[in-house]
Formats: sequence, structure tokens, C-alpha cells
Amino acid sequence: MGPPTKPLSKSWNTYNREFKEKRKQRWEEKLVKKFKQRNVDRSVEECGVINQTLRMGKSPVSTISIAVPGSIIDNAQSPELRTYLAGQIARAACIYKVDEIIVFNDKGDVPVNEDNITRKDNTLGEEGIACLQLARILQYLECPQYLRKYFFPLHKDLQYAGVLNPLDAPHHLRQQDVSLFREGVVTNKPIKSGKGSQINVGLFNHVHVDKVLTPGLRVTVKISLEQENTKKLSGIVVSPNMPRSETGVYWGYAVRLARNITEIFTKCPYVGGYDLSIGTSDKGSSIDDIFPSKLNYNHALIVFGGLSGLEAAIEQDPNLNINDPTLLFNEYLNTCPGQGSKTIRTEEAILVSLAELRKKLAPKYCPLKNLQFRKTSSSFHN
Repeated sequence: MGPPTKPLSKSWNTYNREFKEKRKQRWEEKLVKKFKQRNVDRSVEECGVINQTLRMGKSPVSTISIAVPGSIIDNAQSPELRTYLAGQIARAACIYKVDEIIVFNDKGDVPVNEDNITRKDNTLGEEGIACLQLARILQYLECPQYLRKYFFPLHKDLQYAGVLNPLDAPHHLRQQDVSLFREGVVTNKPIKSGKGSQINVGLFNHVHVDKVLTPGLRVTVKISLEQENTKKLSGIVVSPNMPRSETGVYWGYAVRLARNITEIFTKCPYVGGYDLSIGTSDKGSSIDDIFPSKLNYNHALIVFGGLSGLEAAIEQDPNLNINDPTLLFNEYLNTCPGQGSKTIRTEEAILVSLAELRKKLAPKYCPLKNLQFRKTSSSFHN
């Protein structure tokens, strides 16, 4: 017999692959351990949150909507500042748990052939450039980071997205975060016919659901935390309102466009419409005259004016023939009486108003059957 052959040395790629597999295995074991630890008292905690919320008279499905004019970003001096201003609105909405942002046109009907005024979008149709840009940036910020590449291709409106501060909302989960619910996108990964779909929810492995869904659709997935095999996760597709209704956790906002103030009310997504509407203006009555928790609501709407105020926006609406704006709203309030500056910018008014109204609003119990789905597709993401 000859001398024993020397074993071949492993290549760098082999070592690298083995290292990655071991690291992934350790992470999966750690994740399973976390799942088991957090699952012990989860059901009790969730029931406690809901019961405590209902005892306080605050239903987890009561909603707050704000309406802002798209023209406010025209007042910015540069494209970077336009983007940053939109980010300020998104941050304020997230901080105060706003469920819906309506971007409306307060300039009236604009001729389609007028340069630099209107633009045609495949999904949104013909709208003012400012309204389209504001709506797109708001949706971009609301979308979890790991999903943005699927819904937001390169676009001029998002050219300066790097200046935006992250929302860091509860549904913006990182890979190592443990959560009962996750936002995801339906993949086109091949699977047996009729055997469901694979959902990318920002984890190492996709989640399997039993429903056959259209690839590219944004969905909310409920993932059971009792699963031991993290390589083959399974879940169910649920309403995007379920995370908040079950656990009380804020789950982002929806964005829609309105061609005028009338459409803010007529295209309300909630059954029965807004039962509390509030207009904000320095010509309104003082908010100090409202007692705490006096404004009861299921679905509240707060409307803000642009550079010329709400009065000018009402005049530009061809469907409205009123001179007194107080006739349009349940309350017409000055949320910052005795202001030092002659004017308050809209992005400042949103923060001031939501802070003041937080003490005045008292949400009522709202049955789940009266709540429409908030996000069922990637409506403005194209």
C-alpha cells in the first residue's frame, strides 16, 4: 500500500457556507426559544389589553382621520424640503396614531393642459402634482422597509427619500423581532396548484398561507408563535385592522386622495361615514371652551387648511355653496388661541391640533362589523 493520501483542504467558499449555515441554525434556535417564552402569558395579556381598553370606554377600532391639502408642499423652497415636509406630516400622524390621511385638492379644478399643474398617474389618474407627491411619500413612509422595493420603484417623487426620518411604527418590524402579526407581500415562488401561497414577511423564510393570492399583493399575516420549525412557518391572512382590534397595537395609516373637500366626506371608507368632523382655523371658536373628553366619536375627521386657510378651500369647491364654514363641520376650532406668530404652518398645526384634541376626544365602542378593510391592495404603490 502506498502512503495515505492527504485530505483535500476545504475551499474558502465551503468554509463560508458552513459558517453561514451554523449562524442561521443558532439564530433559529434562539428565535424558537423566544417564541416559547413570549407565548406563555400572551393570550392572558392580550385579553387584558382589550378588556382594559373597553372598560376605559376606548374601543381599539375607533379611528381618527386627518385631511391635509396637497398644496402645502408647494410652499417649500426646494425639492428636498418638499420631501422633508411630507415626512413631518407622516411622523405627526404616527405619533398620534392616525388611521387615515386624506390628501385633498384645495385649488379647485385645474385645466388638464396647463403645464406643471397636473400629471397623469396609472393608478391615481389626473391630480395635482403636489397631491400626488404628498400621497406617494406618505405611503412610502408607512410601508415597512423590507417591502418598499416591491411597491416603490424608482420615482422622481422619492428622489430625496434619504432625508426622511423613519416612522419606526410598531409594524415596521426587524428580522429579529417577534410579533404575532406581520405585513408581507405575496411572492411568485412556485408552489403546487391550489396549495396556497408564499408570503415574504421580512424573515429568513417565507410564510405559507392556505389561500391562493395574486403575487405582488400586500397582506397582513397572523403567524402562530407555537411553531417549532421556523424553516416551514405557516400563517393566515387577516384584515389589516385585526392587529389593532385584537392587541390594541397601532398598525399604521391608510392614504387616499380627494379632488375637493366634498370627496373627503362622500368617499369615506367607513360604514356610516364620519360621526365627528372638526375644522381647524384661527377664525374658529377656542378649543379651551371644550371640556375634556366631550367630543365622542367612532370615526373622527380633522380637516386642516392650506396657506389661505379652510375658508379659501371651501370657496374653491364647486359642490359647496356655503359662506359659513361652521355649517360643514360639527366643530370649527381654533386649536392654538392667542398664538404669537401671525400664521401657523399646516405641518405645525397638525402637531398642535392633535396634541390639544387628544384631551378632548373620547372614542366610543365601534363594532368590528362596521369597520371596512383599511388596506386590501397596493393601491397607490405603482
